[in-house]
Formats: sequence, structure tokens, C-alpha cells
Amino acid sequence: MVCFMCKGSLANQLITFMVDVGNCIVIVKNVPAQVCSQCGEASYTDNVTERLETIVNDARKAMSEITIISYPANVA
Repeated sequence: MVCFMCKGSLANQLITFMVDVGNCIVIVKNVPAQVCSQCGEASYTDNVTERLETIVNDARKAMSEITIISYPANVA
């Protein structure tokens, strides 16, 4: 596959995903992604995107200022 931003080559990696949801910063470690070797842009499968949405929504409900979570190892 190629990067949709710069057409560079993609490699499977585990990365750290961070998002600021207003009242909370959510950090998810060890997220499976495809990362461009040229520009560094990360892309995720549909399953990973859905799981990240669930993780972020659950963290939002916890009302913590900063939440750090490890991505489940058995979910891709």
C-alpha cells in the first residue's frame, strides 16, 4: 500500500495515538497502524478506528484530565 498523502510506502508499526477531547487528553499506547516511511502519516484499519473511538469515548466518561491506556493486544 502507499500513503494517501505523499505516495510513500507504508509499514506496519505500533504507535502512540493522542487526542485532545476538550476536558481530557487521551493517550493510547501500542496502537497498530500503517505509517508512511516518507512523511510519517499514520493510517488505521476500520477495526482499529472503531476501537479507538470506543476507548476515547469511555475515557471521556471517566472525567480524568489525562488518561493513558494500552491498546488491547488481542484486538487488531
